[in-house]
Amino acid sequence: MATDPMTPLLDRKLVFVTGKGGTGKTTVASALALLAAAQGKRVLICEVDGKGELAGYYEAPPMAFKEKEVQPGLFAMTMDTEASLREYLKLQLHIPIVGRIGPVAKAFDFLAAAAPGVREILTVGKLCFEVRDNKWDMVVVDAPATGHIVGQLAAPQAVNGLVRVGLIRNQTDWMLEMLSDPAITGLLAVCTPEEMPVSETIELATRVREETTVELAGVVVNRVLPELFGRNEEAVFDALAAPGPLEELDGLIGGDAGPVLEAARLAVTMRRTRSTHLERLREGIDPDVPLLYLPYLFTKSHGLRTTRQVAGSLGEELGL
Repeated sequence: MATDPMTPLLDRKLVFVTGKGGTGKTTVASALALLAAAQGKRVLICEVDGKGELAGYYEAPPMAFKEKEVQPGLFAMTMDTEASLREYLKLQLHIPIVGRIGPVAKAFDFLAAAAPGVREILTVGKLCFEVRDNKWDMVVVDAPATGHIVGQLAAPQAVNGLVRVGLIRNQTDWMLEMLSDPAITGLLAVCTPEEMPVSETIELATRVREETTVELAGVVVNRVLPELFGRNEEAVFDALAAPGPLEELDGLIGGDAGPVLEAARLAVTMRRTRSTHLERLREGIDPDVPLLYLPYLFTKSHGLRTTRQVAGSLGEELGL
């Protein structure tokens, strides 16, 4: 049976970006938001985990709950659960609150500990509200790592299982409807061509399909090594590494050529090993889910220059 084509990534209004720690999740989220803004969209990117790392990718001052413009057409914020609760009480329940919310926050913490999904609903609800408010063409979420994102995306379903009627149920209904619409919402997973990140990504794809209503919109494979040498070059390296030719090569360059040949062999081995992991990734997820490949950037630090490089590579993968 034929399936409908997937909505292009940049046409979605709400994109959650997740991945195993260390795979470049925040780098990809930052680059995606920058790319969307470069396409003329008005974009909001939200850092959910509150680590404060997002600002460095745009070389901007520290973020706050109130969004601020960090690049033309690109605004950034960081999630604050208490501030989100305060905003919810003001906008939805029309309860004016000044300063810290003290007893209300304590009561909320108690409820959140007892009822699964209540804390997550404030985060997801804030993001969905930003989309529904039509202030942005696209909202990009630097979401929690793969171990936590499923619980966050499934929060409206969890709350619906607890609350059958009333204002909260009505609100989780429209949130769930938004998250379930693949023309609006998508999840972008980030991994590297290594055993553990690939295994986690395959597991994530299964859990997202079985436990949430959100569509996996794509998988970004980060830090893909270039294919520097083919099998013909490899044969040449092997021939040069023989005792006689190696001595002649050492004499020609006036030094030890052995480490250079070993480095070339290592580059070939690493590339082939990672290719095996990529094959397993492709076999382990739905063939309709696009794989987007980003090259390994040999740089020690992140910043706006790196974010722009990644955005450029991502744009090429998306055919822009």
